[in-house]
Amino acid sequence: MIAAGIVYAFMESTFEGKAILIALFLASIFSWSVMVTKFRYLSFCKRQNERFYDIFHQDRQPLRIYEKNAYFDGSNIYDIYDAGASELCFQMLGSIEVDETFSSRLKTAEKITPSQLRAVQAAMERAVGESALRLESQMIVLSTAVSGAPFLGLLGTVWGVMDAFAGIAMAGNANLAAMAPGISGSLITTIISLLVAIPAMFGYNFLVTTLRSLLVQADNFAAEFSSEIEHRYVEFGTRESRRPLL
Repeated sequence: MIAAGIVYAFMESTFEGKAILIALFLASIFSWSVMVTKFRYLSFCKRQNERFYDIFHQDRQPLRIYEKNAYFDGSNIYDIYDAGASELCFQMLGSIEVDETFSSRLKTAEKITPSQLRAVQAAMERAVGESALRLESQMIVLSTAVSGAPFLGLLGTVWGVMDAFAGIAMAGNANLAAMAPGISGSLITTIISLLVAIPAMFGYNFLVTTLRSLLVQADNFAAEFSSEIEHRYVEFGTRESRRPLL
């Protein structure tokens, strides 16, 4: 009965109403594709982050992963690590190339200065921003479906009701049998718009919560890695060098 009612309402809707229904159908396809794609991508990103964290915390040498040329596809935290490690190697060794002499060169290299540390931190901050843009890509489609679909459906309903009453006024017949087809055809746009907006709202809220968690993890790792670099590879100078000049 429900399917038959929807089919009947669609057949009785105006040309404008059908155009709005087609637009809502396309919006539903786009929103569902974004929800499924983003859910799979964020789930993969979380798994790769966990793998990276496990390996990173197993070794006391923070540059070991960089030295081994390990790669964690899809991990936003690894991208931050790689940006910071590359900049650190450039500041310490003058090169980001990893070869058989990398370990020995790293052991004999001089520590970096606080100003060079700021360059490393800036590289990680850029990587954090870039990872945030990648994670948040296509979310505009869901937010548009959540906020725009109900208004689009309301537009179709108001337009259909207006046409229905205009037709009744022109025919001079105001009985229920004359009004029902037009009203039914106008209300279907509101129903379909809610069927588009409600799943998109739940999906958007879930994805936003997951995104915030990944972004917080990225900020925390950047701070942790920066602290590791500061403790191991930064030379702040001796007490004599910090005494004020007389």
